Amino acid sequence: MATFLGEDDSVPCTVVANDGGQYSIWPQGRAVPAGWRETGFAGPRSACLEHIETVWSGPTPAQAA
Repeated sequence: MATFLGEDDSVPCTVVANDGGQYSIWPQGRAVPAGWRETGFAGPRSACLEHIETVWSGPTPAQAA
């Protein structure tokens, strides 16, 4: 299996999000780290990154409690 790092578009990925509203990609088949959840979108690395661009407006400050 190819390494996840870099720009290898052959690595199947899933889009993940955390409670802070941040998005990232994660290799399919690997356990998602604590604090992150799968969003339901998966595919090649490039497609996942394009999807994130459409759903995430960027970093936002944490909400005050």
